[in-house]
Amino acid sequence: MVEEPSRHLTGVRRLSQAIAEGDGISVIVHAVDLAGVRAAEEQGAEALALTRRLDGVREATSLPLLWCAPGPPRTAADAGADAWCLVVEHADDDHGVLEAIQAEAAGLGLECVVDVRDEDELASALERLDPEIFLLSGREANDDEDPLDHVLGLLPDVPAGKLAIAEVPVGTREEVVALERAGIDGVIVRAGDVTELVGDATPQV
Repeated sequence: MVEEPSRHLTGVRRLSQAIAEGDGISVIVHAVDLAGVRAAEEQGAEALALTRRLDGVREATSLPLLWCAPGPPRTAADAGADAWCLVVEHADDDHGVLEAIQAEAAGLGLECVVDVRDEDELASALERLDPEIFLLSGREANDDEDPLDHVLGLLPDVPAGKLAIAEVPVGTREEVVALERAGIDGVIVRAGDVTELVGDATPQV
Protein backbone atom coordinates (compact mmCIF):
# COMPACT_ATOMS: atom_id res chain seq x y z
CA MET A 1 0.00 0.00 0.00
CA VAL A 2 1.36 3.41 -1.01
CA GLU A 3 1.42 5.89 1.82
CA GLU A 4 -0.51 9.07 1.13
CA PRO A 5 1.63 12.19 0.92
CA SER A 6 1.72 14.56 3.87
CA ARG A 7 -0.75 17.44 3.84
CA HIS A 8 2.23 19.77 3.52
CA LEU A 9 2.95 18.47 0.01
CA THR A 10 -0.32 19.82 -1.31
CA GLY A 11 -0.20 23.07 0.64
CA VAL A 12 0.45 26.45 -0.90
CA ARG A 13 2.74 27.78 1.81
CA ARG A 14 6.12 26.94 0.35
CA LEU A 15 9.01 28.86 1.88
CA SER A 16 11.05 28.85 -1.32
CA GLN A 17 8.16 30.31 -3.28
CA ALA A 18 7.54 33.04 -0.72
CA ILE A 19 11.18 34.06 -0.76
CA ALA A 20 11.70 33.83 -4.51
CA GLU A 21 8.54 35.72 -5.41
CA GLY A 22 8.82 38.44 -2.78
CA ASP A 23 9.73 42.03 -3.58
CA GLY A 24 13.36 42.35 -2.57
CA ILE A 25 14.70 40.57 0.49
CA SER A 26 12.25 38.54 2.57
CA VAL A 27 12.01 39.20 6.31
CA ILE A 28 11.43 36.03 8.34
CA VAL A 29 10.31 36.71 11.91
CA HIS A 30 10.77 34.52 14.96
CA ALA A 31 7.32 33.46 16.17
CA VAL A 32 6.91 33.92 19.93
CA ASP A 33 3.14 34.08 20.38
CA LEU A 34 0.03 34.24 18.21
CA ALA A 35 -0.39 37.99 18.59
CA GLY A 36 3.15 38.48 17.32
CA VAL A 37 2.50 36.07 14.46
CA ARG A 38 -0.50 38.05 13.27
CA ALA A 39 1.35 41.34 13.68
CA ALA A 40 4.34 40.09 11.69
CA GLU A 41 2.12 39.15 8.76
CA GLU A 42 0.37 42.52 8.87
CA GLN A 43 3.74 44.30 8.93
CA GLY A 44 4.95 42.56 5.77
CA ALA A 45 6.91 39.53 6.95
CA GLU A 46 7.00 36.76 4.35
CA ALA A 47 7.64 33.79 6.64
CA LEU A 48 7.92 32.83 10.30
CA ALA A 49 10.58 30.88 12.19
CA LEU A 50 9.53 28.56 15.01
CA THR A 51 11.86 27.49 17.82
CA ARG A 52 9.14 25.74 19.81
CA ARG A 53 5.68 24.34 19.28
CA LEU A 54 3.07 27.09 19.13
CA ASP A 55 -0.50 25.80 19.26
CA GLY A 56 -2.82 27.51 16.81
CA VAL A 57 -0.07 29.04 14.68
CA ARG A 58 -1.21 27.21 11.55
CA GLU A 59 -4.63 28.82 11.82
CA ALA A 60 -3.27 32.24 12.83
CA THR A 61 -1.29 32.95 9.67
CA SER A 62 -1.04 32.17 5.98
CA LEU A 63 2.75 32.58 6.02
CA PRO A 64 5.14 29.63 5.58
CA LEU A 65 6.51 28.23 8.84
CA LEU A 66 10.19 27.29 9.21
CA TRP A 67 11.03 24.96 12.10
CA CYS A 68 14.38 25.93 13.65
CA ALA A 69 14.26 23.92 16.88
CA PRO A 70 16.32 20.78 17.60
CA GLY A 71 14.76 17.45 16.84
CA PRO A 72 13.92 15.19 13.89
CA PRO A 73 11.83 16.30 10.91
CA ARG A 74 8.77 14.55 12.36
CA THR A 75 8.77 17.13 15.17
CA ALA A 76 8.51 19.91 12.63
CA ALA A 77 5.72 18.19 10.74
CA ASP A 78 3.77 17.56 13.94
CA ALA A 79 4.10 21.26 14.82
CA GLY A 80 2.55 22.27 11.49
CA ALA A 81 5.73 23.58 9.87
CA ASP A 82 6.21 23.86 6.11
CA ALA A 83 10.00 23.79 6.14
CA TRP A 84 12.66 22.35 8.42
CA CYS A 85 16.19 23.47 9.22
CA LEU A 86 18.87 20.79 8.84
CA VAL A 87 21.92 21.94 10.82
CA VAL A 88 25.01 20.42 9.21
CA GLU A 89 26.99 21.04 12.41
CA HIS A 90 24.72 18.64 14.31
CA ALA A 91 24.68 15.81 11.78
CA ASP A 92 27.75 15.99 9.55
CA ASP A 93 29.42 12.62 9.02
CA ASP A 94 30.47 10.20 6.30
CA HIS A 95 27.79 7.59 6.90
CA GLY A 96 24.78 8.98 5.08
CA VAL A 97 23.11 10.64 8.07
CA LEU A 98 22.64 13.97 6.31
CA GLU A 99 21.16 12.31 3.25
CA ALA A 100 18.82 10.18 5.36
CA ILE A 101 17.54 13.19 7.30
CA GLN A 102 16.98 15.16 4.11
CA ALA A 103 15.04 12.24 2.62
CA GLU A 104 12.95 11.92 5.78
CA ALA A 105 12.05 15.61 5.66
CA ALA A 106 11.08 15.35 1.99
CA GLY A 107 8.91 12.35 2.75
CA LEU A 108 7.03 14.42 5.30
CA GLY A 109 6.47 17.18 2.76
CA LEU A 110 8.91 19.58 4.40
CA GLU A 111 11.21 21.84 2.44
CA CYS A 112 14.75 21.41 3.74
CA VAL A 113 16.72 24.53 4.66
CA VAL A 114 20.37 23.60 5.21
CA ASP A 115 22.16 25.55 7.95
CA VAL A 116 25.89 26.07 7.40
CA ARG A 117 28.38 28.10 9.44
CA ASP A 118 31.56 27.97 7.35
CA GLU A 119 32.97 27.20 3.90
CA ASP A 120 33.63 23.53 4.64
CA GLU A 121 30.05 22.86 5.73
CA LEU A 122 28.72 24.73 2.71
CA ALA A 123 30.88 22.70 0.31
CA SER A 124 29.87 19.44 2.01
CA ALA A 125 26.17 20.34 1.84
CA LEU A 126 26.44 21.17 -1.85
CA GLU A 127 28.19 17.90 -2.66
CA ARG A 128 25.99 15.65 -0.57
CA LEU A 129 22.59 17.36 -0.46
CA ASP A 130 22.44 20.00 -3.21
CA PRO A 131 19.72 21.91 -1.31
CA GLU A 132 17.56 24.63 -2.79
CA ILE A 133 17.77 26.84 0.31
CA PHE A 134 20.78 27.64 2.49
CA LEU A 135 20.71 29.26 5.91
CA LEU A 136 24.00 31.12 6.32
CA SER A 137 24.75 31.46 10.02
CA GLY A 138 26.95 34.07 11.64
CA ARG A 139 27.34 32.14 14.89
CA GLU A 140 30.91 31.10 14.07
CA ALA A 141 32.20 34.62 13.45
CA ASN A 142 35.48 35.36 15.21
CA ASP A 143 35.53 37.73 18.17
CA ASP A 144 36.89 40.48 15.93
CA GLU A 145 34.57 39.69 13.01
CA ASP A 146 31.11 41.11 12.39
CA PRO A 147 28.58 38.23 11.99
CA LEU A 148 27.12 40.06 9.00
CA ASP A 149 30.55 40.15 7.33
CA HIS A 150 30.99 36.45 8.13
CA VAL A 151 27.73 35.57 6.39
CA LEU A 152 28.53 37.75 3.39
CA GLY A 153 31.86 35.95 3.13
CA LEU A 154 29.98 32.66 2.65
CA LEU A 155 27.58 34.02 0.04
CA PRO A 156 29.93 33.82 -3.01
CA ASP A 157 30.13 30.04 -2.52
CA VAL A 158 26.35 29.66 -2.88
CA PRO A 159 25.71 28.77 -6.55
CA ALA A 160 23.43 30.86 -8.70
CA GLY A 161 19.87 29.63 -8.57
CA LYS A 162 20.03 28.69 -4.89
CA LEU A 163 18.29 30.74 -2.19
CA ALA A 164 20.30 32.16 0.70
CA ILE A 165 18.82 33.15 4.06
CA ALA A 166 20.99 35.00 6.59
CA GLU A 167 20.75 34.51 10.33
CA VAL A 168 22.52 37.51 11.80
CA PRO A 169 21.50 40.22 14.28
CA VAL A 170 19.94 43.13 12.37
CA GLY A 171 18.24 46.13 13.89
CA THR A 172 17.90 48.66 11.08
CA ARG A 173 16.54 48.84 7.56
CA GLU A 174 20.02 49.86 6.40
CA GLU A 175 21.44 46.50 7.54
CA VAL A 176 18.65 44.64 5.77
CA VAL A 177 19.29 46.63 2.60
CA ALA A 178 23.01 45.81 2.81
CA LEU A 179 22.16 42.11 2.87
CA GLU A 180 19.80 42.51 -0.06
CA ARG A 181 22.30 44.40 -2.17
CA ALA A 182 24.87 41.69 -1.51
CA GLY A 183 22.48 39.06 -2.88
CA ILE A 184 20.87 37.59 0.26
CA ASP A 185 17.30 36.45 -0.40
CA GLY A 186 15.96 36.41 3.18
CA VAL A 187 16.92 37.30 6.74
CA ILE A 188 15.68 35.89 10.04
CA VAL A 189 14.98 38.60 12.60
CA ARG A 190 13.87 38.66 16.22
CA ALA A 191 10.23 39.05 17.19
CA GLY A 192 8.87 42.58 17.46
CA ASP A 193 7.70 45.38 15.20
CA VAL A 194 9.35 44.67 11.84
CA THR A 195 7.70 47.46 9.85
CA GLU A 196 10.97 49.40 9.54
CA LEU A 197 12.98 46.31 8.63
CA VAL A 198 10.56 45.31 5.89
CA GLY A 199 10.41 48.77 4.35
CA ASP A 200 8.13 49.59 1.46
CA ALA A 201 10.34 49.63 -1.58
CA THR A 202 13.19 47.79 -3.24
CA PRO A 203 16.42 49.71 -2.66
CA GLN A 204 18.06 51.45 -5.57
CA VAL A 205 21.47 50.06 -6.51
